[in-house]
Amino acid sequence: MIKTLTRQIREFKLPSLLTPVSMVGEVFCEMLIPVLMGRIVDEGIYGGNFSYIVSTGLKMLAIALLGLFFGIMGGFFGAKASAGFAKNLRKAMFDNIQTFSFSNIDHFSPSSLVTRLTTDVTNIQNAYMMILRMAVRGPMSMVIAMIMATVISPRIASIYLIAVLLLGCFMIFMMGTTNRYFHQVFEKYDELNASVEENVTAVRVVKSYVREDYEIGKFQKASLNIYRLFCRAELRLALVNPAMNAAVYGCILLISWAGAHMIISRTLTTGELMSLLAYCMNILMSLMMLAMVFVMITLSEASAKRIAEVIEEKSEIRNPENPVMRVPDGSVEFRQVDFAYDRGAGKPVLREINLSIRSGESVGIIGATGSAKSSLVSLISRLYDVTAGEVLVGGIDVRNYDLEVLRDQVSVVLQKNTLFSGTIYDNLRWGDPKATDEECRRACRLACADEFIDKMPEGYNTWIEQGGANVSGGQRQRLCIARALLKKPKILILDDSTSAVDTATDAKIRKAFAEEIPDTTRIIIAQRISSVQDCDRIIVMEDGTISGFGTHEEMLRTNAIYREIYESQTGAGSDADFDRKE
Repeated sequence: MIKTLTRQIREFKLPSLLTPVSMVGEVFCEMLIPVLMGRIVDEGIYGGNFSYIVSTGLKMLAIALLGLFFGIMGGFFGAKASAGFAKNLRKAMFDNIQTFSFSNIDHFSPSSLVTRLTTDVTNIQNAYMMILRMAVRGPMSMVIAMIMATVISPRIASIYLIAVLLLGCFMIFMMGTTNRYFHQVFEKYDELNASVEENVTAVRVVKSYVREDYEIGKFQKASLNIYRLFCRAELRLALVNPAMNAAVYGCILLISWAGAHMIISRTLTTGELMSLLAYCMNILMSLMMLAMVFVMITLSEASAKRIAEVIEEKSEIRNPENPVMRVPDGSVEFRQVDFAYDRGAGKPVLREINLSIRSGESVGIIGATGSAKSSLVSLISRLYDVTAGEVLVGGIDVRNYDLEVLRDQVSVVLQKNTLFSGTIYDNLRWGDPKATDEECRRACRLACADEFIDKMPEGYNTWIEQGGANVSGGQRQRLCIARALLKKPKILILDDSTSAVDTATDAKIRKAFAEEIPDTTRIIIAQRISSVQDCDRIIVMEDGTISGFGTHEEMLRTNAIYREIYESQTGAGSDADFDRKE
């Protein structure tokens, strides 16, 4: 984990080095001032040497200004290093997320990834800043102050040492008890973000079912869990400050009492006592700094593990060493394919799939919900890898292709249609960034999207809200189909992507495909018989297996499942039964 995170420091190594160097310079300057202050008292004030007071005071001023310079530089370099480190962590996570296969994405919820990219990274940024500054300044200040105090009076320095040891043990104990609470907090943050995300994305459903109070209650419950965990942790950490104050004032009293006796016995001067009191404050303030560092490190430890999990996650789908860079045609073949989302699962989602689709053929897929229709087509563009067997596109195993090349030629319009914030043109050019306006319009004509775009005041420059919130489900589907067509694929897969359009528009889209892109292999998953009955051949899926494969007429004759669906949707079966009763 540490190696994974420290690799992200990269170009910020120099600021990361200059920050502790600046802190060391600041500490040295601070440690000299109590010595000079003591000499002013002993040699200047008691000795009546005014010129010595002035010259030493000027030295103290120069040292203080130098310490101020080191402090400013430490703050500047520390901010640059920690902010840069956070930037690289976010980039490393986001870049790696882009390489994830669907199976990798299944490991992390969207809300969890958002928490890791925001809250967790902020915790690491703050912890790194403290490590560079306070974790260097605190021990260095403590050690030097202890040495200086020991040089002045070993007897009084022993008071510091006992206080430091006692407080150190106390803080280690407190950090251990609070650590487990901070680990739990970030799991609750995921739940909170999930509640917010779900509520915002489904706000129309929430309002239509008048479930605002339920959602508020769910959010309050998630928020209350975080509140309780933080209270438990902070309750323990709250004991640190009283303990620190007790140690500070206890040391001051003991040093004052012991120092007064030593001054009377002439084994200590007044100036030296002032220096010792100053070093006492330095030592105990340094210990307080270290306590803050320990708290921040404890808080960020869980964040560090969660960030490292995302960065270290390896995509289960990778390019081969010498990938094929060209897809010959749009033919598709499944050979003895088994597939399971969880490779340790007992029963595969797809079993013994043998299938051959010719290039340019239109194939419909129909079947009950949960019959693995979407799983089947996900293997063609290698969104998942098969568990057994092989899937061939253009006669070549999909695992031998360059992923980008394969997915450019296998265009998929998924069940869940997503549009992004931007104009209609911006969304269409996800399919082809270099597409001309005329190519965009042609794709929209094929997808029957031009019918509603032309009626919009700004036409193709109409702004689409995030997720396509300002267009209907059918309009969103047609825009997604047009976007897929702009890729000019050899294989076009429509995964129930015309379910929200009326049957007349659905028929127009299928007719346009047949006339305009006859060489493109078209695979259409649908729930309506009317959407697939004109396809060259139809696949009937049942419980992860192929129940039948043939033309509409053949399926009506030979496949009971297809015939049942057809009769239930067209009413042919009920009419026939009625005629028989007559």
